[in-house]
Amino acid sequence: MLHTMNRSVRRAVIGAIGLVLAAVALGVSGAAPPLWTGRTENAAATEPLKTFPLFARYATGGKLRAYEPNGTGGLKAAFDLGAGFGDATAIAAANISEGGRGNDLYHRMNNNLFYTAEHSNDTKLIGGGWDIYDRIFTVGNMGGTADVDLAARDASGNLWLYQGKPDGTLAARIRIGTGWGGLTLLGRGDFTGDGKADILARSTDGTLAVYPGTGTATADAVVGARRVIGTGWQAYKTLASAGDTDGDGKADLIAADTAGALWLFKGTGNAAAPFAPRVQIGTSGWAAFDVLF
Repeated sequence: MLHTMNRSVRRAVIGAIGLVLAAVALGVSGAAPPLWTGRTENAAATEPLKTFPLFARYATGGKLRAYEPNGTGGLKAAFDLGAGFGDATAIAAANISEGGRGNDLYHRMNNNLFYTAEHSNDTKLIGGGWDIYDRIFTVGNMGGTADVDLAARDASGNLWLYQGKPDGTLAARIRIGTGWGGLTLLGRGDFTGDGKADILARSTDGTLAVYPGTGTATADAVVGARRVIGTGWQAYKTLASAGDTDGDGKADLIAADTAGALWLFKGTGNAAAPFAPRVQIGTSGWAAFDVLF
């Protein structure tokens, strides 16, 4: 199970975004307090997390919520993490700190990318110039190292891999490939059951496909050939992976439809059919969120 977020955590999160913005304006890095303050459960765990909270940001007001899995495929009641997250032009969750057991965040403010480890005392400036990307997301460990990686797509449709380091900083980018423009992209899971992190991509016509990871950080060979999963996925407003949501050891997919219902597609571990038929885990209200991650 994951840690429980108490009132002090929520207060820390509410204040963090405003202080990051102030730090950027003043040209100061590492000035903000942490977005997370500590886990109260599983402190003695030694394995990297495979199940993560589902984060959801309201399209209006920028309020962020976190939903922890209930252990059977559903979600617990939301933790309100406060407003002000509308100023973040990209947010991605990552389990990097504490040997892969921390619930950490990357977030972009203005042109700058920041990283906050769960137990850190500050928010770290990773670097500037990140406004060249129209999509930034976590992809798990795609490059064969021990740490979680980040992917970013530029305006020309090139997709880049940034291999993560234990302190949250990133190695020089490696091109995953070209022609990724116009796709809804997400990762953070082994969806084919081969032990390697993959990328899911939804086309504008509603076709969902998986690009299986090769496990290597070789330019233009980070993923293999596209495999179509199915069609009709345009019915869903947002897609997200929170890892193994139902606790069966396989990465799952979460989708919010345009009517506001939330669905879980349980992972099968079968590359030919990665997901089981959908199961409803939320009845209404999910269309109000513009980002799930």
